[in-house]
Amino acid sequence: MKKYAEMTREELQAELQQVKARYEELKALGQNLNMARGKPSKAQLDCNGPMMDILRSDSDYMCDGIDVRNYGNLEGLPSCRRLFAELLDVQPENVFIGGTASLQLMYDTIAKAYTHGRVMSPKPWGKLDRVKWLCPSPGYDRHFGVSESFGMEMITVPMTPEGPDMDLVEKLALDPEVKGMWCVPKYSNPDGIIYSAETIRRIASLKHAAPDFLLMWDNAYCVHEFEGDYVPFPDILKECARYGNEDMVFEFASTSKITFPGAGISVFVCSENNMNYMKKLLNAQIISYDKVNQLRHVRYLKDKAGVLALMKRHAAILGPKFKCVLDNLEREIAPLGIASWQKPKGGYFVSVNTMPGIAKATWRLCKEAGLTMTGAGATFPYGKDPLDSNMRVAPSLPPIEQLEQAMDIYCTSMKLAALEKLLA
Repeated sequence: MKKYAEMTREELQAELQQVKARYEELKALGQNLNMARGKPSKAQLDCNGPMMDILRSDSDYMCDGIDVRNYGNLEGLPSCRRLFAELLDVQPENVFIGGTASLQLMYDTIAKAYTHGRVMSPKPWGKLDRVKWLCPSPGYDRHFGVSESFGMEMITVPMTPEGPDMDLVEKLALDPEVKGMWCVPKYSNPDGIIYSAETIRRIASLKHAAPDFLLMWDNAYCVHEFEGDYVPFPDILKECARYGNEDMVFEFASTSKITFPGAGISVFVCSENNMNYMKKLLNAQIISYDKVNQLRHVRYLKDKAGVLALMKRHAAILGPKFKCVLDNLEREIAPLGIASWQKPKGGYFVSVNTMPGIAKATWRLCKEAGLTMTGAGATFPYGKDPLDSNMRVAPSLPPIEQLEQAMDIYCTSMKLAALEKLLA
């Protein structure tokens, strides 16, 4: 098969007729398929069935000398803090256990900067004329949604194979109105990139004009390998402390894709100064988070070894799904030269870059044929992809047979969009 760019107009028109016919066949099936969000599948959720029976009416609800059913212990159960400290290779005193979602903790951290300022802020961000924020892209749409909800001016920073473009980050951070940056440092959303040691060093040693610059380090996929063994990752607090930047960073994680999304536990990790300041503010907001759920997790997961063993079971389910996506792309799209993609070994997404100008058309064609996908452009601030190219594929939710059908629609839609673009 020739690449589309090498075909004559007559060859393109002949190919268009064949692809269009296949697209109409798929559309006529009236399917209802979904590759939109990184939701664990039923098989993954079933892995954690025994967790539902950990606590019963006759259970011992004491942990660390604390009755978990009662008020108190704002920062979380000591056992739960130790569990996450082991997972993230940090110290327990730097760990705060929150509710069911790390996104809520991220939102709250920024909200408090707006209402009260950070521990080193000259004034609350809400009293400033403008707050600018660095957004490595393609990135996580919900991060951008948080920034947009506060009226931040979002600045796109291109992603490289080693992480954010640090030359640009270092330049932009010299603007005192730039108050922070989003990061997904391990198996980034959606590219699946692991930040390099040099990128992490440059981030940790960042010289920023704003005294209250905030590094939002969303380590959502800290133990989420689906190919190969667990990959250890540097402690960002320790790295920042080497350069006197320990108060710059908040690290976030959760069990959303380990146990149950919406019923897991979330954490932030921060310096002693940040911890004391946040606890003071949180004391006015909540007496304690759900310690019963914390106990359930501690007794079920036990320790890092227990978590990694569970993640191997997740990997056995996820691995074949990612292989399905990549195999279809290699077979159907690679010979045509109309897209490129990352080949991640962990995380929840495959990031596809189509030829410029066809991502939205591909998304629309998929929708019309019964396949729901994350909106084209969602991986950029304000939903505006300057090249109309990036698409996020989420293989986790559908069973493998549905995933095959979904990829048939996706690849056919991309071919059709490319041919129509080339012939326009």
